[in-house]
Amino acid sequence: MKFVALAAPIAALLLTGAAAAQDAAPAPAFSAEAFRSHVVFLADDALEGREAGTRGYEIAARYVASEFEGLGLRPGVNGGWFQPIQFIRYAQSGTPTLTVGGHVFAQGQGISFRARPSSAATAIDAPMVFAGYGLDAPQAGFDDYAGLDVRGKIVVALAGTPADLPSDVAADLNAEKGHAAAARGATGLILVSPPPAAGSNGRRRGGGGSRPGTAWLDAEGHPYLDNPLPFTATADAATAETFFARAPRQLGAIFAEAGRGGHPHGFALAQNGAVSIAASENTPFESRNVIAILPGTDRALAHEYVLLMAHLDHIGICRPEGAADRICNGAMDNATGISTLIEVARAMSQPGNRPRRPVIFAAVTAEEKGLHGSEFLARNPVVDGRVVGVVNLDMPVLTYDFSDVIAFGAEHSTLGPIVQRAAARMHVALSPDPLPQESLFTRSDHFEFVKAGVPSVFLMTGFAGEGRQRFTDFLAHQYHSPADDLNQAIDWQAGARFAQLNYLIAREIADGDQAPMWYADSFFGRTFGAGQQHAQRPGSGGEAAAH
Repeated sequence: MKFVALAAPIAALLLTGAAAAQDAAPAPAFSAEAFRSHVVFLADDALEGREAGTRGYEIAARYVASEFEGLGLRPGVNGGWFQPIQFIRYAQSGTPTLTVGGHVFAQGQGISFRARPSSAATAIDAPMVFAGYGLDAPQAGFDDYAGLDVRGKIVVALAGTPADLPSDVAADLNAEKGHAAAARGATGLILVSPPPAAGSNGRRRGGGGSRPGTAWLDAEGHPYLDNPLPFTATADAATAETFFARAPRQLGAIFAEAGRGGHPHGFALAQNGAVSIAASENTPFESRNVIAILPGTDRALAHEYVLLMAHLDHIGICRPEGAADRICNGAMDNATGISTLIEVARAMSQPGNRPRRPVIFAAVTAEEKGLHGSEFLARNPVVDGRVVGVVNLDMPVLTYDFSDVIAFGAEHSTLGPIVQRAAARMHVALSPDPLPQESLFTRSDHFEFVKAGVPSVFLMTGFAGEGRQRFTDFLAHQYHSPADDLNQAIDWQAGARFAQLNYLIAREIADGDQAPMWYADSFFGRTFGAGQQHAQRPGSGGEAAAH
């Protein structure tokens, strides 16, 4: 799991209209000790934080495979447990520069270039075009490229999105800006950050360098990137004013319009931009997803799979030589999610308890490096049928006996009522997102399947009672640090309850007569599930329809 910042907590409120618990057979027992045993092994110092591509991760992968085999599951990848993935780790070499109107801006001096994997130096000299927020999403009412020709040009766009958008929609639109520019034939993208707010220290933005990146390689050995542009960069407002010299509108007026809630229109800029970037330094490595399949009992549903998924990797040795503790063990992030995965598999594989639909259990790699293991799995399926629903298991904070959960994604599809019924059976409340600015629905592994059109959900332990203090304390003091280890006061019984709740959700998906459907009014259903049958939201009237 990746958090941008520790959020200011808000009170947790119950969702209204929760469905009553359905009549169903009792769920299999979930043991606190069994849950604990997996976390204890996976968070041991011997695994050195399970970073993708390391010996510690490989030990963890073999442990999960042995657990799957012991449960009698079927190997999920051509008779084996492992889906190998070739990666490269890439970093900038040299100092990228942008020259506009005789002014030279180097990396960290008002501009920050994102690292890109390249075996050759990049040199671009092209006209610049302003494209508003750079959004190309007619289904959301945004068409910033209307009337603009950006082929072979450098697109300049405002960073962020209009303020009135839901946070998950805004996060997705923001992430797609590079795709939008590339699809229109642009040769680069520069996002312009707003000027510092009044009362701040006024320091210029642009960063002091670009972090290394990771990409998986396709069958031809080419890196798969979130957008194919030769370069992307972020410029601060003072730098970007140079781009707008002799332009029809000045940057200050554009920021003022955006600040009033307006949506500035694009226009050609009078300047050319010259970009120079050295070849990147690339290091190859391999890591593997671990995949098992539990066959279903209903032949009519044999090609409809439910996917349960958790990321197995963490960030490894995260402190320099000489530190008292160098290992980020990732007990909560995400040994608890993997333990949940194994224990749900245990319950479903018990004799006489197999579900109707087949279930894929996947422990994926490289989540911490950018959701790459799940992205590879989504784009390289291991089954001939289709995945109809995803339950993702990512970093439940289990230092307290949670009484509520947040079900990210539940509001977008018919998975919502399923989650409501499971929570009611467990006497667990459903609460709205207490950290909307984190846009968590778009930032964990399930979202790679959302982009493939699959309704998905993942649960976060909630903020009711002591939850708010315990959760935010974890983010402030343990998250992505050596303190996320077995010295935490982990409530193992809460882990068993979390596993049981996710079991109930996955079980109803797997046993239902109807596969999950996006709601017709869901942005994500309209964007990624075009052509699928969509459902009307309860209370809105109407029947399911194709969209």
